[in-house]
Amino acid sequence: MSTDYLVVIETTGKNLSAYSPDLPGCVATGATEDEVRERMASAIRMHIDGLAEDGAPIPQPTAKSTTVAPASG
Repeated sequence: MSTDYLVVIETTGKNLSAYSPDLPGCVATGATEDEVRERMASAIRMHIDGLAEDGAPIPQPTAKSTTVAPASG
């Protein structure tokens, strides 16, 4: 069974940075969106493996995303 975690990708100067709200401390960077996605997928796997090795619970994804236009007025 596959579990998908929300990942936020932000532009930071000359590269990109990514994190998952459901996995505090799990981050990755990359020069392109494809690169940061690949690195974040690896980071998530390593993060979950580390939690499992430590006997810690694996957080289930709860974060959601949407876009909102600013209110007029």
